[in-house]
Amino acid sequence: MIELLPPGAAHVVALRASGRVDADDLQQAIDAIEEVKKTHPRVSLYAEIDEMRWMTVTAILRDLGYGLTQLGDLRHFYRAAAVTDRRWIRPIARIESRLFRPLEVRVFATQDKEAAREWVRHLPERPEAEYSGAAPG
Repeated sequence: MIELLPPGAAHVVALRASGRVDADDLQQAIDAIEEVKKTHPRVSLYAEIDEMRWMTVTAILRDLGYGLTQLGDLRHFYRAAAVTDRRWIRPIARIESRLFRPLEVRVFATQDKEAAREWVRHLPERPEAEYSGAAPG
């Protein structure tokens, strides 16, 4: 199940994954991301994932499919915070942070939820034009 959480800032999509995550759950998160992208040039993600047990095959495929469609659109993403105590997520986050520039991915311990929320609320200091590909005015 994916539960949308209060974002804390207009450019943030916040969620908690628990139990079994299916394709419909994942679509709810994708829809939330797409809505924020309509009104904000940069989107940050906050995810609490300690209680997630597994994802269905259709959820994995939907996640991969959405991820692939976003490869040419990475400039819309700024930061992603994963809040978890599961150690296996850290190396995945490091790889994603390197592969999917300019997205910055960090893992925070469960006890550091507030630090993670504060980190994703931050917006880049560079002008929006640098992200949109528009020529500076």
